[in-house]
Amino acid sequence: MRQRILIVEDNPQNRLLVKAVLEFHGYEIMEAKDGQEGIEMAKKYKPDLILMDLQMPVMDGFIAGKIIRGDPDTKNIKMIALTSFAMSGDKERIMKAGFDHYIAKPIDTRELPDLIKEILK
Repeated sequence: MRQRILIVEDNPQNRLLVKAVLEFHGYEIMEAKDGQEGIEMAKKYKPDLILMDLQMPVMDGFIAGKIIRGDPDTKNIKMIALTSFAMSGDKERIMKAGFDHYIAKPIDTRELPDLIKEILK
């Protein structure tokens, strides 16, 4: 069975790029356009991994990540934050929010599949 990844990202171009790269590497991809939709899909489909943008309308990735981590049904899903902040102190804040890792934007599409493979093993 293919591993399932949920991409939670409000930018359609970013979703399309990440989806194309990950489908090429054999993953099953689902998409959500904001944190609220991401939480609903995480509960319904229990993906193996969530790639979560941190800055989104409706509900940002920090809040959505905390809700996912706080729910017994979804708390063990691996989560990687996607962020355009990569300032000093941001990594600690992201990890404290419950993420397993973070990727700075623009996303390096050559490194992404290796990182995901590492997180999912």
